[in-house]
Amino acid sequence: MFDLKITNGEIYDFDNSSKDILDIGISSGKIVKIGKNIGEAKIIIDAEKKIVSPGFIDIHMHEETIGNTIDNDDYDIANKMLLMGVTTGVGGNCGINKQSIKEFYDFVDKNGSPINYLLFIGHNYLREQVGIEDRYRKATDKEIEQMKVLLNEAIDYGAIGLSFGIEYSPGITLDEIVKLCEPLRGKEVLLSAHYRKDAKYAIESVKELIEISKKTGIPMQISHLGSCAAYGMMNETLEVIQKAIDDGIDIEADCYPYDAFSTYIGSAVFDEGCFDLWNKSYDSILLTEEPYKGVRCNKELFIKARKEHPNMLVVAFVMNEDEVVRALKSPFMSIASDGLYNTSQGHPRGAGTFPKALSKYVREEEKISMLEALKKMTLIPAKRLGLKSKGQIKLNYDADLVIFDPKNIQDKADYLNPTLPPEGIEYVIINGEIVAKDKKILKSRLGKIIK
Repeated sequence: MFDLKITNGEIYDFDNSSKDILDIGISSGKIVKIGKNIGEAKIIIDAEKKIVSPGFIDIHMHEETIGNTIDNDDYDIANKMLLMGVTTGVGGNCGINKQSIKEFYDFVDKNGSPINYLLFIGHNYLREQVGIEDRYRKATDKEIEQMKVLLNEAIDYGAIGLSFGIEYSPGITLDEIVKLCEPLRGKEVLLSAHYRKDAKYAIESVKELIEISKKTGIPMQISHLGSCAAYGMMNETLEVIQKAIDDGIDIEADCYPYDAFSTYIGSAVFDEGCFDLWNKSYDSILLTEEPYKGVRCNKELFIKARKEHPNMLVVAFVMNEDEVVRALKSPFMSIASDGLYNTSQGHPRGAGTFPKALSKYVREEEKISMLEALKKMTLIPAKRLGLKSKGQIKLNYDADLVIFDPKNIQDKADYLNPTLPPEGIEYVIINGEIVAKDKKILKSRLGKIIK
């Protein structure tokens, strides 16, 4: 007898690009049988007219600050991720960690988490740890050696690789990056990078990331390509990446399905000249936190908020949607959220990314097929991360699953209510157990650290 059986669900076979109506038998957290009339179970879910998908794998999100309790819960971001079907998320992106790898991993190992977690160790975090306070200066050779020690410790403790936030610390040089990567050569790790500069600088910024992978021999994941190149530069940027792939460089990218990015207003992203670069004005910036929640900027307010509230998350409506869609359709692209909140304030992508892609770009506008969208949310990121038992519905794979109604799935989070859960996601299953049902979290501690 199975622990759990899902019947009559529509299941996609990514290997054969096909779909079928099948039952799934689950025991001890694993998928143990797939077929029809497969046998009895303790719990049965009827998934008729629903899609049963591998749990979504968010290759680019930003983990919470452990111990910063929100609404009597240690988790803020992961709870929103879970309700939109994410079962595994990757934090530590853009060079940023909110605490040490050890502190975060130990907390989750002890307490569990709403989702499974993997973490990068961030370059910008390492710079801070060795005392580099000026983001506009390069590191000394001594500081790079100190960072290498910390990098080795993080990798030994289970970090999956090294992430960069070059735009956030403009003093970072290519030489610093390559030298820092030296301890990683020959190891099974991944690099992830937030580029140096966007818009008209997108192509040369992407070429720099390709060069890093070429010089180090380590695979590179380009972060949120939409916010890099969706300013009239996307076609050529995609061509540059594809040529590098054709030349044997191990490069992939991820993108979220929105035409607005979000980051901290005090960051170097908003240094002088940014509006000229984007061909936008101050009113393209939406403030997301009190005392200015929901207010668009003018010059005076922008300067005031940047000075007095540098850690406020803001939203920048500066990208071209058609170019974002072009990125999403690329064969080397994962769909990822870049989810980030400050006490549940911020950009709706942290609660709406996957449902939005499936409702707007699959069902409504038919820009991308259901099969391809699901692959970009599951199989492609699973392969990129080396998760050999996730990302597909196959025998002996982990029973991390999401069951949703393709006719009703719909993101509800918006820029004033950025954490509203989506409609149409009926069940989320982690490790063979039902953890969320109909917009309610039932079990929030089944997620584990994946080292």
